[in-house]
Amino acid sequence: MTTSAPATSFTDPAPIERLERAAAALTEHGFAVEILVDATAARTRVKDLIPEGATVFTGASETLRRSGIEEDLNKSGRYDSLKSRLPMDRATQRNEVWRLISTPDVIVGSVAAVTETGSLVAASASGGQLPGYAGAAARVIWVVGAQKVVPDLPAALHRVGEHCLPLESERAARVYGQPSALNRVLILNAEPEPGRGTVLLLREAIGF
Repeated sequence: MTTSAPATSFTDPAPIERLERAAAALTEHGFAVEILVDATAARTRVKDLIPEGATVFTGASETLRRSGIEEDLNKSGRYDSLKSRLPMDRATQRNEVWRLISTPDVIVGSVAAVTETGSLVAASASGGQLPGYAGAAARVIWVVGAQKVVPDLPAALHRVGEHCLPLESERAARVYGQPSALNRVLILNAEPEPGRGTVLLLREAIGF
C-alpha cells in the first residue's frame, strides 16, 4: 500500500482538525500531547518542562535551531548540556559518547512526521538521537511543526524520503561538506512508559 500526497501537504501547516486527530491518537498510544500556537510558545513550554540542572541532549533539528530552543538548552547555562561536552574523540571514546547521548535526563528533538493514526517517525544519518527516543533517555520532548502531520505511515515514509532527505542533504552539504543519508528510520507506535514522551504539536510550520 502506498499513499500519494501532494507536495504542498509536506510544507503547509495541517488545519486544527488534523492536529487534534493526531493528538488524540498519540494520547491513546501513551504520549503526552500539547497543541501550542507557535514556536515561541514551545520555547517557553520546553523551559517549563525541564528542571534546571537536568542533563540534556538535543537531537539535530532545524525546528530546535530555528525556534531558539537549541540555543536555550545548550548555551544558557541553565542545564547540563551534553552538546557542550562534545566533540569528544569519537574514535577512542565512541562507547562513552554513545552512552552519554543515549541516556540523558531529557532528550529534546523533533521528528520527520506525525501520523493521524498516532505514530512518530524519525530519521537520521548517524542515529545519534534514536536510542534516546526509543527508550534509553528518561524523558523525551519532541517539538513538531504542523506541516509534519500526515494521514498514515506510508505517507510519513514518503515525506521522509521525498521531502525531508533532500532538504537535509542540502543543509548537510553546506555545513559538513557532504550530503545526508537515510541510514536509520525509527517508528514509534506507542509510549509504554507513562509520562516519558511529550509531543508539542505546533499550529505553525517550522523545520523540515
